[in-house]
Amino acid sequence: MSMIRVVWGSASGPTAMASYDAALAEAGVENYNLVSVSSVIPAGVEVEAVGTAPDLGPAGERLTVVEARATTAEPGRVSAALAWAQSIDHGPGLFYETAGEMDSDDVERRVREGLAAGQDLRDWQFGDPRIAVESAPAESGTHTTALVLAVYGESTPLL
Repeated sequence: MSMIRVVWGSASGPTAMASYDAALAEAGVENYNLVSVSSVIPAGVEVEAVGTAPDLGPAGERLTVVEARATTAEPGRVSAALAWAQSIDHGPGLFYETAGEMDSDDVERRVREGLAAGQDLRDWQFGDPRIAVESAPAESGTHTTALVLAVYGESTPLL
């Protein structure tokens, strides 16, 4: 694994799944089977915020991710945030995710608090945190999804 890429997207659609699929397309990962993992960054791995993923392999393969995602059918706003910090000695790091029907300032505050709590549980010396936030207005009569994903490496075959 050479890199973890942070990608994001938001979209609306006629169903919750349609809005989620469209948000994945905006992030460039709609053609993969996502497998969620908890939030530990392996030692020695670079994390880069790229917005939209490059080609990560053939369609239908497995892609390992940490996912912050919110979907709503109510009018208002939906937001997702992913924060991360890595050890200053190229050791391991952490991702923390938060999402919900809230504005971007609130989701950013909450994800910062979560990351700080996770850092307090560990004896690692962390560098400065980084944060990616995606937020979108939600209108009545449609579903809206906002998401931020940390994508670990490239895809791998399922079978």
